[in-house]
Amino acid sequence: MNSRIPSTSRRIIETVLVLLLLLGLMYALYDVLKVFFGVFTFAIIFAVSFAKLFERLVVLLGNRRKLAATIYSVILIAILALPFIYIISALNQHVKDVNHWITNARDNGIPGLPAWITGMPYVGGDIASFWQHLQLNPKETAGVYEHQIRDVLHHVITTGAGIIGVALQFIAGIIVSAIFLVSGEKMLSPLYATMTHMFGEKDGHALIDATGQAVKGVAIGVMGTAFIAAVISWIGFTIAGIPFALGLAALVYFLVLIQVGPLWVWIPLVIWMVAQGSTGWAVFIAIYGAGVMVIDGVLKPILIAKSGKLPFLVLFLGVIGGMVAWGFTGMFKGAIILAVFYTVFNSWLEKTKVVERRPV
Repeated sequence: MNSRIPSTSRRIIETVLVLLLLLGLMYALYDVLKVFFGVFTFAIIFAVSFAKLFERLVVLLGNRRKLAATIYSVILIAILALPFIYIISALNQHVKDVNHWITNARDNGIPGLPAWITGMPYVGGDIASFWQHLQLNPKETAGVYEHQIRDVLHHVITTGAGIIGVALQFIAGIIVSAIFLVSGEKMLSPLYATMTHMFGEKDGHALIDATGQAVKGVAIGVMGTAFIAAVISWIGFTIAGIPFALGLAALVYFLVLIQVGPLWVWIPLVIWMVAQGSTGWAVFIAIYGAGVMVIDGVLKPILIAKSGKLPFLVLFLGVIGGMVAWGFTGMFKGAIILAVFYTVFNSWLEKTKVVERRPV
């Protein structure tokens, strides 16, 4: 009896030590790979979203998967990198314009504001008054707002660096997604085996399918709607002759993407048109902007509904909650978490109903 106690204790100690070692290794693995989580997130998004198109390209190229992956990567990087290059170029040009303006103001004095700015309703008078004080006492007036000016400049520089970082993550994610797509079903085999071992064949496959549907739903529903709204907005801006139309369309894309909506772009444009005296174009912009908002509200649930079997509300709550918690990639993380929970909960309900129907 007593001889068994040390043996049992030894096994418990060995088990605890093995568990601690595994936990230590998992933490070290997380610490090493956390830098690449953003890249892997984008890679999964691209791989799931473009899997069908990639397979069609493979068929067109005579089953040459590596060639298809190369073409896929080049096309996708070109499409996604161009907006980032444009934004960075625009920021760089604006910084040069600001430096030129500061140099000119130091040599020749601060110029007056255009009439359309001072004539803006509600805020035009305050802007004109501030600008007049700035012209009369530039050092004193600028000194009062020195802290705010530094914060704005710091924010511009930080935003530019952040945009470059996101662009690099996008490019790396595209390349990794091409590697995933070349492997095809072989890449998913270990995942299917692991989930089947943990949850059974039916539930394991259902969880993987729910994850894929969540990623596809967000990619097609949210990102697709944002892209369509941006293209339609760019057409409207171009027709109305609004300067910096492409940049405003990019702003519409990001606002729709983060679920804020295009309203914050269109309302200032309507006010700007009215201040310029272009009432007809202001009415056109207002009607056109309302149409874009309707498209944003109607098209999103339609695209999400067509992307899979998951309810729109489940994905929408996941998108909003995940974005608030983790930022841009949180849209996908939140949607995946709610999709998996929804699938597990439904599976539990089905098992409960089966147990209740069994005869006692």
